[in-house]
Amino acid sequence: MKFLWFHLMPYKELPPDFKEKHRSVWVDIPATLFDPKRAHVMYNEFLDELEYAAECGFDAICCNEHHANGYGLMPSPNLIATALARRTTDAAICVLGNSIALYNPPTRVAEEFAMIDCISGGRLIAGFPVGTPMDTTFAYATNPSQLRERYYEAHDLILRAWTEKDVFSFNGRFNQQRYVNVWPRPIQEPHPPIWIPGAGSVETWRWAAQMDYVFCYLSYYGYKMAQTVMKGFWEEMARLGKDRNPYRAGFAQMVGVAESRSQALDLYTEAAEYFYGRCLHVDPRFAVPPGYVTEATQRAGIESQVKAAAEGKAPTGPTATAGAARMQSLVRDMRGIVDNGYLIIGSPDEVVEQLNELATTLNVGQLMLLLQFGNMPSETTKYNTRLFAEKVIPKLRPLFSQWKNRWWPKSLAQHQRAAAAE
Repeated sequence: MKFLWFHLMPYKELPPDFKEKHRSVWVDIPATLFDPKRAHVMYNEFLDELEYAAECGFDAICCNEHHANGYGLMPSPNLIATALARRTTDAAICVLGNSIALYNPPTRVAEEFAMIDCISGGRLIAGFPVGTPMDTTFAYATNPSQLRERYYEAHDLILRAWTEKDVFSFNGRFNQQRYVNVWPRPIQEPHPPIWIPGAGSVETWRWAAQMDYVFCYLSYYGYKMAQTVMKGFWEEMARLGKDRNPYRAGFAQMVGVAESRSQALDLYTEAAEYFYGRCLHVDPRFAVPPGYVTEATQRAGIESQVKAAAEGKAPTGPTATAGAARMQSLVRDMRGIVDNGYLIIGSPDEVVEQLNELATTLNVGQLMLLLQFGNMPSETTKYNTRLFAEKVIPKLRPLFSQWKNRWWPKSLAQHQRAAAAE
């Protein structure tokens, strides 16, 4: 298995009464709540934590893109990835990702990803998310009914920019460029591995399957809630005549590990309740604008995770009769979070057992761990990270060893790399 350390970079000092006084953590969150001096400390702690994860032996360190929110402070994950590329040596740099439909022109993504790949020595994993409606429709004013068309066109332009050796012209519906000539170009050929993060859209997993990309299900509701989506993904793979190589799929999971279950509850309760109570507090009006949810997804009866969080519910999958998603109340206290399986918690052996069940049930070989969540202190994050690396990873590492991971970066040999910063 591969173990990726995923950081959301949440704003850690939202007030206790945030949910009662403010309608959303996204889009119209008051700027008065943001303290740049405190953010200076947070950003540097976040970078320290990512670098620490790389030192502890995680296979990759991950960042992502969001806008106008207190849930994740990375409007430009490429800035974070560039800093990490310089300060780490072996871990892959996984950007999940750039919301490529928002870039005008998308060649900006091709250029910046190529820079990261060059600086890191070929360690980039390139993530191409469609993007949440809060980011795309409300923060960046993209027509939701055009979003996927923009996304597919941006993808095609970026791929051509990376792979064609000569200057070319591009005439699309949304992008017209007389000269496309990306300098620099990525080290990895024909291009860095492409991973597609998603929250359950039928089109997203079908397209990832067709393109032979990794589909990453970014869920905050645990593997039990993810079974409908992952079942659909593997059924699509079977329909296309492709194998069940578990490295075709990734899954994000929050984990809190300690020497005992009781200690884990003591350590992680406040951070978990902060995350589910404040970081996922989204106004329903921002969650699913008309045109954002595709027809196929509606027909499948799959609820957007964003919509579910906004309504204080958790998706469980479509019913057999009506095709509408059954909904279950999201309990925001620690007991509900743990009992419903949103957070895997316990001693190292307990966590190993739960993650083994997750990986084998969903058939997922790329496991993205959220070992920092909510307002977790940096020292607790590092404790969680170190204990996971020392006592959990070795017991799960052999899982799926019979399969070849064709979707992992092909970096330069050690003797070809530049010296890391001291």
